[in-house]
Amino acid sequence: MRTDNVLGWLHRDPHWEPTVEVAGRALPVIVRRLDRARRMTMRLAPDGSEVRISIPRWGRTVEALAFAQSRRDWLTRQVQALPAFTPLSPGSLLSFRGEPLHLIHDPKRARRPKVTEGALHVGGPETSLAQRVARWLQAEALSSLDADLTEYCARAEQAKPALALSNARRRWGSCASNGSIRINWRLIMAPDFVRRSVVAHEVAHLIHFDHSPAFHQCLNELFEGSIHEANRWLKMHGRELHHPFG
Repeated sequence: MRTDNVLGWLHRDPHWEPTVEVAGRALPVIVRRLDRARRMTMRLAPDGSEVRISIPRWGRTVEALAFAQSRRDWLTRQVQALPAFTPLSPGSLLSFRGEPLHLIHDPKRARRPKVTEGALHVGGPETSLAQRVARWLQAEALSSLDADLTEYCARAEQAKPALALSNARRRWGSCASNGSIRINWRLIMAPDFVRRSVVAHEVAHLIHFDHSPAFHQCLNELFEGSIHEANRWLKMHGRELHHPFG
């Protein structure tokens, strides 16, 4: 789409939601202005649902949209590289807290999954296998995330807010204006430091409800590991967390 065409749309309809045609799909283009941004950057959402462009505060939306259109070939390659959804079945490989587990099914075993070295044993009918594994992962996620939240709120000297699991396909965590926090349950499949970095990020928002330098300083003080490495892991492997359950 030409730049003048984009400007025309913006002038005619301020509520227009821009998209870019990629691999036969119209993907929404989300443009965010960041105080720390020094240049324009673009990436595909982990599940391929949208194109995300970050620009400096002084950047122009029309230039970001034109940039997305100019990089359609790159976006197409990114979409085509997304892992195909394959339903869980006996013998599938599943990640739990960053470690691979082979899914072993025995109808005679207890339905509640049980972890042994390198394996996840699940009983009950095979027809509901994926649902039982998902419920187990969500319960494990809630337990781990609650412990993480308790720890980081204590470090930040903040009252512990309400916690809920998220199934969002576009965000790993969120902090509402009322202080409640939602974290994507799929992070239980990631290494612990990655999950904990997201919790620390949202706790930092209890103090700084923005992404200002003060927020990033607070986050670096709260989180015991490398935020850069955690973000890098999510950028490289985040899409894989959406693979086992679609």
